[in-house]
Amino acid sequence: MDRIWLRHYEPGVPSDIDPSTIPSLVTLIEDSVRQYRDRPAAAFMGRSMSYDEFDQASRALGAFLQGQGLSRGARVALMMPNCLQYPVAIAAILRAGFTVVNVNPLYKPRELEFQLKDSGAEAIIVLENFAHVVAETLPATPLKVVIVTGLGDLLGAKGLVVNFIVRRVKKLVPAFSLSQAVRFNEAIKAGRRRGLDQIGIGPDDIAFLQYTGGTTGVAKGAVLTHRNLIANTLQVEAWDKPSLERPPKVEQTIIATALPLYHIFALTGCFLFALRVGGMCVLVPNPRDLPALIGELRRYKINVFPAVNTLFNALLNHPDFQKIDWSLLKCAVGGGMAVQRAVADAWIKATGVPIIEGYGLSETSPVLTCNRTDIVEWTGTIGLPLPSTEISIRDDAGTEAPLGEPGEICARGPQVMRSYWNKPKETALVTTRDGFFRTGDIGVMDDQGRVKIVDRKKDMIAVSGFKVFPNEVEDVAMSQGGVLECAAVGVPDPHSGEVVKLFVVKKSPQLTEDELRDFLRARLTHYKQPKQIEFRAELPKTNVGKILRRELRAEVTAPKG
Repeated sequence: MDRIWLRHYEPGVPSDIDPSTIPSLVTLIEDSVRQYRDRPAAAFMGRSMSYDEFDQASRALGAFLQGQGLSRGARVALMMPNCLQYPVAIAAILRAGFTVVNVNPLYKPRELEFQLKDSGAEAIIVLENFAHVVAETLPATPLKVVIVTGLGDLLGAKGLVVNFIVRRVKKLVPAFSLSQAVRFNEAIKAGRRRGLDQIGIGPDDIAFLQYTGGTTGVAKGAVLTHRNLIANTLQVEAWDKPSLERPPKVEQTIIATALPLYHIFALTGCFLFALRVGGMCVLVPNPRDLPALIGELRRYKINVFPAVNTLFNALLNHPDFQKIDWSLLKCAVGGGMAVQRAVADAWIKATGVPIIEGYGLSETSPVLTCNRTDIVEWTGTIGLPLPSTEISIRDDAGTEAPLGEPGEICARGPQVMRSYWNKPKETALVTTRDGFFRTGDIGVMDDQGRVKIVDRKKDMIAVSGFKVFPNEVEDVAMSQGGVLECAAVGVPDPHSGEVVKLFVVKKSPQLTEDELRDFLRARLTHYKQPKQIEFRAELPKTNVGKILRRELRAEVTAPKG
């Protein structure tokens, strides 16, 4: 394949990276703690943890896990929001020779039971706020080891106050019974006495089982090896380097980590990237608590801010947004969902820094494409393929589509997963004969090699045989000015098969349905225009902030009565 995009790379960005230079994530961790020992590695609720403390705590926790009779490669689940324990636990599991299984802490018992059984997880580290869910599912799972932590456990003396408030004042810890559970700090103490055994971890060992697809069907574990994640970390570093080197110079890269670390975007784009460059992650446990998030953003001069469109939008519309000092912001990265023009335009006007939209999936560690860091305005694309990455736009027969023609985005590169865990048939369905991963997203490539994502195959709306992509309808509606957020879905129609329904949360209370219809009518061809508009106080979202079109579609297609 002629990688036409290479001619349009930013100066200094290499065409390829070499993941073999770092044999494993364990090597990355140990190189970082040795090189940056005195720097802060993470900050949480005003308390910073140095690379040296991170090294010692993860080494001790890893030693404790090794003493629990787990075999090499055993799966260890993590179920907590962003807090200091999370990066420590990830490093501990990897250094001990085990595999990380990230779990959404908001999972219900049924969802947790499925993931623990499917992954075969034998140990779990859980925030006490969610320990009751573990207790309820424990008998049906393969769990042998349970470690329970309190939110303040690594905050020193302040942590005692934090834990008291969480437990006794706010009453956020439901009662649970886990007689065999070990407290997090006790596990660290025991591990310090034992010492960590060195395990030879190689690039083909499994680092993470990253579950995906839970919002569209049965969740599947993407098998991500150490090589996959090292590759993507180096790709992200190479891509971001020009922006980080622009003046003014900063002594240490500070990364706002508002997206949850159990999500692949934050895992690689914040935690692993920070390790690689000796940066500091500012850990935010709940990005929906905007006052608390803004408080953290005001406390530090952030250099890198990865977020989803809804979070950028929510911040921009908060009255305290202007109190944040963005003078040292180098890079704002948008991913997880489409960045809308109205949001991108408002962000660069407010901060002077563009939102650099990228694209990826859990199966690809995650980043596949990204806009150049020197763009000066919204491009409407997800950018160029990263170094060592090939993108091919293909039709249903697997034939490469001409430039400018839509097709399924297919990807090949060192960051692409090995397989789905114990699911060979599902793996075969997403793999082409020549080794490309089929993303399920529809896109087009222009003559520079930039990719524009049109929509998910499953979200596409068919109106009288015409294809309508929800992203386009939503983007036009957002540009009206009176819309805070919106979602377009297809609803059944006896005449045209489907029609467009638009769910809207108002930004301007004065906005009327007729006013919005007139605006859309002037900008969308007739079959793309919403036949139904419904105003809502809020829209359903995932914990990462992605709007759940699935839930809205289920509402309108559910049988009546």
